[in-house]
Amino acid sequence: MKIKLDHINLTVQDIKESITWYQKVFGFNLVESGIGSRGQPWAIVAADDSMIVMSQDKDRGKASKHQEANFHKIYHFGIRVSDANTWETKVKENGLRLNYGGVINYPFSRSWYIYDPSGHEIEVSHSEQEHLQFPKQEGQWT
Repeated sequence: MKIKLDHINLTVQDIKESITWYQKVFGFNLVESGIGSRGQPWAIVAADDSMIVMSQDKDRGKASKHQEANFHKIYHFGIRVSDANTWETKVKENGLRLNYGGVINYPFSRSWYIYDPSGHEIEVSHSEQEHLQFPKQEGQWT
């Protein structure tokens, strides 16, 4: 059995702004939308088989990993891109601010950290390998 991430579900402050942003920055397409049982708009955007489900909640503040309450929360989610040059062009075209001083180089990939309009942090990663592979290292958890 193969397992892959199906979707991420986010609350957003402005559904139209968020749909437009994900279309412009990542090329997601609006595939479904509606009004939920509480009267809040919702939408699903997709790129290939990756989906982001959004529901609007204008009463929530911007997402932040620095919230004072001691709750589990999503610090960020990751989107992998296949072409680093095209991604870097998107960063410049859209005036995206990179967090943590810019590109972070890891042993097997590199990442750019950005925020969406509702404050969700996104790690955009690129690897020269088509499928990520990590060598087993001694002393890791088993």
